Amino acid sequence: MRVGIAEARRLFEVGGPRDWLEWDQRVRVEGWYLPGDYGSGFRVLAALESGEALGDEELAVALCHRDGRVRRRALERVVGRPALLPLVVVRCGDWAGPVRERAREVLVEALDAEAAVRLAPLILRLADRQRGGFALGLLDRVLRREGPGTLLESGDRPTRRFAYRLAMEEGLLSPAGLARAAAHDDDAVVQGLCADAALAAPADAEVVDVLLGARAPRVRAAGVTGLRRLGRGERAEEFLADRSGLVRACARYVVRQLGGDPLSWYRARCAEPAPPPGAVIGLAECGERTDAGLLWPLLDHPEARVRARAVAGLRVLDVTDVPRMRRLLDDPAPGVVGAATLALLPSAGALPEEWLLERLGADRPRWERVSAWRLLDAHGGVARLRAAVALLEDGDVRLRARAEPVARRGIRWGTYWPGMSGRSVAEAAGLLERGRLILDAAARRQDTPA
Repeated sequence: MRVGIAEARRLFEVGGPRDWLEWDQRVRVEGWYLPGDYGSGFRVLAALESGEALGDEELAVALCHRDGRVRRRALERVVGRPALLPLVVVRCGDWAGPVRERAREVLVEALDAEAAVRLAPLILRLADRQRGGFALGLLDRVLRREGPGTLLESGDRPTRRFAYRLAMEEGLLSPAGLARAAAHDDDAVVQGLCADAALAAPADAEVVDVLLGARAPRVRAAGVTGLRRLGRGERAEEFLADRSGLVRACARYVVRQLGGDPLSWYRARCAEPAPPPGAVIGLAECGERTDAGLLWPLLDHPEARVRARAVAGLRVLDVTDVPRMRRLLDDPAPGVVGAATLALLPSAGALPEEWLLERLGADRPRWERVSAWRLLDAHGGVARLRAAVALLEDGDVRLRARAEPVARRGIRWGTYWPGMSGRSVAEAAGLLERGRLILDAAARRQDTPA
């Protein structure tokens, strides 16, 4: 009975929900559980029936035994042993009826407020399994009676979501408390639940102010929507240039509801010497193609964020001038290069291939090399294959990881690619052979023991 004892001790000390579930599955194939080793099950059963003293670790192993009689007998020993409650929760969904019923009886007696907080993450993970609803229902009853307590601050996201839903249904949190939770929680689901619940209460200026000050766009957007109910819709103009597209869209809605004209506001801001970056992209989001005339001059603006938003705005307006965009691939700001690359992808074939291949050089900044790869990849055909083979031995691991699948697909397909003819077929064959040699050599190095 020593197999699994050390692992059981570790579970008692640091085990989480996933650890207990993996333990329950794995322990059946460890040592004395190997198929055909039937004698061990009878020995354990005899020890349980005779009253032989067993420690928590040994009972943890017995609770996962493949013989239902052993699991059932082990459950008689778990009363008063809180360390074993996670396995009692697992056994509540046991396929064997007698085991399942006894485990549920034990859990009903043992699940107080403290145990509920400790076992909630495991119960919630088992809830979607067959016969997992009993423990979940019991947890729900206990928490509704005792309150979710520290589960609202649990590091386990599913648990935190469950706790907030329960607290809202029971009316345990004030609108201000819900707003603070929405503003400070890092889980988008909790943010949405709490923000919506906070705004469902009667209009409150404090609640809206807290939402407007949140970092999460989803929460700020809820705050902007709440301004209209407060009768403070004019403040929505402050958020027309927000860094988030969702918040900008909500602000435009509120401004329009009050008879304002967001498009005129954006045009006025973009004509200023120092337009807010959010106003630049905002103009494109609700403007017309003729508004590109306000964005082209901003490609030379001294602030990188404004240049990047201007490029993105021109792409949104579907206005792309390849020569004017191409020079932005040499911009010192990575964000501008990335935006220009995205805008040029549909026109990648208009860019000189040799020029792009030079930009793959190891002496170039990484963002320029990534840009060159993306554009060469968009070229397709031999241009893509040249770039992929050139990167197979590159020192940049992430670039190499992008190139390898392209080279491997090429090797599988051979030279039977659309558009292949004449010299391109011969060149592709040479590139594929070189790529195969490089990949084979890399595979041999990985297989060679250190």
